[in-house]
Amino acid sequence: MKVILQKGVLIVFEGIDGAGKSTQAEILLDRLKARGYDVAYFREPSESKWGREIKKRALFADSLSPEEELELFQKDRRENVERNLKPALEEKKIVILDRYYYSTIAYQGAKGIDHEMIKKTNEEFVVKPDLVFILDIDAKRGLERIQNRKKKDKLFEREDYLVKVREIFSSFEGENIIHIDALKPREEISKKIEESILEYLQGQTFKT
Repeated sequence: MKVILQKGVLIVFEGIDGAGKSTQAEILLDRLKARGYDVAYFREPSESKWGREIKKRALFADSLSPEEELELFQKDRRENVERNLKPALEEKKIVILDRYYYSTIAYQGAKGIDHEMIKKTNEEFVVKPDLVFILDIDAKRGLERIQNRKKKDKLFEREDYLVKVREIFSSFEGENIIHIDALKPREEISKKIEESILEYLQGQTFKT
């Protein structure tokens, strides 16, 4: 049975490296599809030329200044919004997005760029999310979880830096923002996320 939405819904997953956001985003993708929802999944950085440049530079420490990072992320995001997010939302899909402009505020903000300036600049062109899940974990534990990754992100995956990034993530507030303890069991986290979304979707769907 297919579930039709009255409008597109944007769900964002955020958190420092190793928080488990990608895992939870993928679990949610499978569960919503199993329930009959039409779901699209995207990540940032995206596969645009700007996103590929970010991924390439991230393998080398200090390969970009904070200002250069910000410029690349925003160019990549503009393309992602226009090419991927808006079309999927116009088709009334649930869009799951792994990282968004909250990450830019946190990561580039932790390098000294004004948080409010980043927020204002992004909110001039982004689609605002309906729900944001911020998975919280301390920097040391987060890095321990990803230490066996083949490609090491030397631009962002440093403990002293991620401590500052986590502080900024923890400061985000709003009716659509849900903070989750990433040290809880995976199934407990995924169940809470699914329940929150199904509650949000009540009254916005009908079945065919």
